[in-house]
Amino acid sequence: MATQYGNNIKLSIYGGSHDEQIGVRLTGFPKGFCADLDALGRFLARRAPGNSDLATPRKEPDTPVFLSGLTDGVTDGNELHAVIYNQNKRSSDYSFIYDTPRPGHADFAALQKYGNNVDLRGGGHFSGRLTAPLCIAGGLALQYLAARGIHVGAHVAAIADVKDARFATDVGADELAHLAMMPFPLLDPAKETAMRERILTARAEGDSVGGVVECAVTGLPAGLGEHMFAGVEGRVAALAFSVPAVKGVEFGAGFAAAEMRGSENNDVYRTDGTRIYTATNHCGGILGGMTNGMPLVFRMAFKPTPSIAREQDTVSLSRMENAKLSIKGRHDPCVVLRAVPVAEAVAALAVLDLLLDPDTKEV
Repeated sequence: MATQYGNNIKLSIYGGSHDEQIGVRLTGFPKGFCADLDALGRFLARRAPGNSDLATPRKEPDTPVFLSGLTDGVTDGNELHAVIYNQNKRSSDYSFIYDTPRPGHADFAALQKYGNNVDLRGGGHFSGRLTAPLCIAGGLALQYLAARGIHVGAHVAAIADVKDARFATDVGADELAHLAMMPFPLLDPAKETAMRERILTARAEGDSVGGVVECAVTGLPAGLGEHMFAGVEGRVAALAFSVPAVKGVEFGAGFAAAEMRGSENNDVYRTDGTRIYTATNHCGGILGGMTNGMPLVFRMAFKPTPSIAREQDTVSLSRMENAKLSIKGRHDPCVVLRAVPVAEAVAALAVLDLLLDPDTKEV
């Protein structure tokens, strides 16, 4: 199975969680860009499993191997094709899936659509494992944007009921870069203890928790995007919703805007004599589907990891009767921490695609 995204770039991701390899193909990436592969490796390590007591113990180095598209580290205009070789698989942990589908997973829906030949080992193509090749493409896009003064950064906005601060109107590139250096990226680091407690308690009880990742993009020109079907929100959200476990995406004030009056929600304009900006950023940097020059701010809501040790109700498909299921194996008690760089990859790829629109002025 493979999926594809993009109007100007064409992003395709293929493979399954327990296949020999997973990979990404990307066409349309600008030619002549010198990639920093060491920086890309550090970016991928932020998402990789097995690096924290709050993540799955499955260890994968997630080292990308480029099969085409780079010559001496420089993009050559050909298709960027990179693979990651899976090295730590335990497919026997998933032998039960074809008869007793896991609650909260794609198992039952996938079996109905594709039949018993569908690969569900470790979640197959429906697994969060596929965000690794997404981050290869996203990591290169982040570097390309940074070279043009466009910076992307994300943080843990919430885990369970513990909420971090939100990005301020004047979020800066230095602040975004600082977040990327933090093992637990928070605007208010004092929240880390409570968030850790929520995750560890849930795991001890055979359960899991969800949360929210907030992402900002600074340095964007006004006028990117288009109204209606080519709007910025739609193009970011289309990629954000491709990430497994994402159940909600909101921009700026998001759903909170529905509780405001117009006089509260409107972002009033100001000028310092040189530039025009807004005093607040409830719109998240987007109006009419187009960027307005303020930081693009959006949030992705992640559901609790559905693979939990606590006993749950399911059915036996072969016997057509109710059954019980307690899931064994190696699973994240919360995917939010590892999803922070994924949100950055989503933002970078969507913005890169926007910048390559034919009517976009040179940045």
